[in-house]
Amino acid sequence: MKIVFLDAATLGKTALDALRQFGEVDIYETTFSGETLERIKHADIVITNKVVITERMMASAKHLKLICVAATGMNNVDLEAALSHHIEVKNVAGYSTHSVVQHTFSMLLYLVGSSCYYDRYVKEGLWVSSPIFTHIDRAFFEIHGKKWGIIGLGEIGRGVASVATAFGAEVCYYSTSYKNENETYAKVGLSALLETCDIISIHAPLNANTKGLISQSELLQLKEGAILLNLGRGGIVDEAALARIIDVKDIKAGLDVLEAEPMQEQHPLLHVKNKEALYITPHIAWTSIEARNLLVQKIVDNIQSFLDG
Repeated sequence: MKIVFLDAATLGKTALDALRQFGEVDIYETTFSGETLERIKHADIVITNKVVITERMMASAKHLKLICVAATGMNNVDLEAALSHHIEVKNVAGYSTHSVVQHTFSMLLYLVGSSCYYDRYVKEGLWVSSPIFTHIDRAFFEIHGKKWGIIGLGEIGRGVASVATAFGAEVCYYSTSYKNENETYAKVGLSALLETCDIISIHAPLNANTKGLISQSELLQLKEGAILLNLGRGGIVDEAALARIIDVKDIKAGLDVLEAEPMQEQHPLLHVKNKEALYITPHIAWTSIEARNLLVQKIVDNIQSFLDG
């Protein structure tokens, strides 16, 4: 049995030794499109996080029986081609829920507490010369008593709602599929959510219903002082519009995902003047040590279940 992992660098330093129980394992840190075919042509099992597997590649990989996607989304694999070539495709779900929920609050607390400003104030030695014991030039508010709107009330959205409720927030949600019903939280329209919520977090997939969902007009609907967090997918928020509006409107934004990743040179968000109002992390919400270890274990489980028939 020959297993090829095409982009192990996406999992950082996570141990992959458990894969070797199944046979020979070739591990590549990264794989560019021109290298994929050569690397998989003798493989029985291919593991990919984001490397694209096309019909032409499948047709040339005569031994390929299983593609394991080291993620939940499978848009990097031609699923119709896999079916026609009798290649099974298995993804991994539910491994990062706790990690993403935690990162949502990490981003929120950084923004809501004006942490960037206060950290810099102390480290630049300004507190040393303060005439009083405290310094409160940047106001911040409590989560308790605020209205929190969630866009996409799936497993992660419900996890965020639970913690937000524990903080004392009033939670409502907008269903991007228009089908999600939840008796615990109020279901509202998108405009109502944008106009009334103090905190808005996005936990939705990118699809026809969500692409460009938060464009310039929606950003302008946000109430003054609102915080917008996108931990769903890039492409849901119009990043160029956000770059313009965050400099002229009293809002803050936290993004863990962008439409094109890695971030492109000269991205408009790199030129925002109101830098304290913007917090961007490089798509790390899913990457706690525990989440990555669980991801590998679920890949191993997928391989074992495939071999067991």
